[in-house]
Amino acid sequence: MDSSQLFGIAMIAYLLAAAFYLGLFLFKTERIGLIGTLLTLAGICAQTAAIGLRWHESYQMGIGHVPLTNMYESLVFFSWCTACFYLALEYRFKTRVMGVFVMACVTAAMAYASFSDRIDSKISPLIPALQSDWLIAHVVTCFIGYAAFAVAGALGLLYLIRQAAGNRPERSGPSLADTLPSLRVIDDLTHKTIVFGFIWLSAGIVTGAVWANEAWGTYWSWDPKETWSIITWFLYAMTLHARFTRGWQGQRIAWLAMLGFVAVFFTYFGVNFLLSGLHSYGSV
Repeated sequence: MDSSQLFGIAMIAYLLAAAFYLGLFLFKTERIGLIGTLLTLAGICAQTAAIGLRWHESYQMGIGHVPLTNMYESLVFFSWCTACFYLALEYRFKTRVMGVFVMACVTAAMAYASFSDRIDSKISPLIPALQSDWLIAHVVTCFIGYAAFAVAGALGLLYLIRQAAGNRPERSGPSLADTLPSLRVIDDLTHKTIVFGFIWLSAGIVTGAVWANEAWGTYWSWDPKETWSIITWFLYAMTLHARFTRGWQGQRIAWLAMLGFVAVFFTYFGVNFLLSGLHSYGSV
């Protein structure tokens, strides 16, 4: 069995997990949610093994390097980080129902990496700019932040769904949205997740600047990827500033969490496919 087959198994596990989490949302049966959790755990285990095997395969080809160097590998790593972060959040706060949104995002990332014609999944030699000890530090810190922001965006969507259901004047009984945590709990989780992601994104920008100086002789060159990274950082910084100094919460933070993830999405995908620059190697 090679790494691509294990990645396929992980993707199927995540897809089934999303389906069972949806069943929890629809039928409010805790046992269904437990199956979703176990499938998520199984997917993480399979994907962890696949990442390790792909790393080993690169050494067998004589070009050994950590599997974090192209769009395929970064998508796979993003999905793994997101699944791990979600599972930790579920374990810590005992809230399974948000898994339907998060695992759908994870499955979509895995499916795009596996089936898109625009992404080459072959293991390739590193270009000179990527041959640095800073590669792992920069990519890992950035993608842990991205994973947290993906979950925060899903939480923002959950908040708006829960709020909309609670505001309907014609409600005469329980609704599907009643399976969601309270607005206060979702708002608190969104805030904590944004703080966590902001810390890691900050670390990612710092390590990226150090790496850029090593590779290109300058800490900052206003490359499109760098520019959008700092735009995203300022967006989340303003969100946290508004929370701490102006007391913003609830719907405002939910919308900002979703807007922030749109910025993350463009920083990751839009820059790679629409703009050219020093980071163009990330689009292949």
